[in-house]
Amino acid sequence: MTKNLLLDAAILLGLAILGVIGYKLAPLLSPKADIALALSSCDLNQRSCAAALPDGGQLEFSIEPRPVPSLKPLQLRATVTGSEVRRVEVDFAGSEMKMGYNRPQLASEPGDRQRFSGQASLPVCITGSMQWDVTVLVDTGKALVAAPFRLQTSN
Repeated sequence: MTKNLLLDAAILLGLAILGVIGYKLAPLLSPKADIALALSSCDLNQRSCAAALPDGGQLEFSIEPRPVPSLKPLQLRATVTGSEVRRVEVDFAGSEMKMGYNRPQLASEPGDRQRFSGQASLPVCITGSMQWDVTVLVDTGKALVAAPFRLQTSN
């Protein structure tokens, strides 16, 4: 009887710990920004895209090669003008299907705190094509700004 009670208590404690861990890690899965810009209609498969930042600056973002393939190395570039920037990250999330955590941080280019670059890759979808929500997260030190874009990939 005591053995079963201890086992039940251990299971409940384990579930409680998992719940707390999930609660603490949940913000990593969906970016929480101070300022969310409107979804851009720009097609990242065709060209680089721009978004006006709230402090008067501008973000220009591009992914190469074009059209954007799955399972291949991608070159990400962001240029921010007219704003101070501490950090730039790019969050990739499946629009209709969860595809896991994919948020590379871009590094500032040597000697230039306005140009950031990095690499990423997108997983392949078994349906053949995939729509992605691409959110560029710009940390200005005063606010975290989210600039959303949409991207369609195919195999």
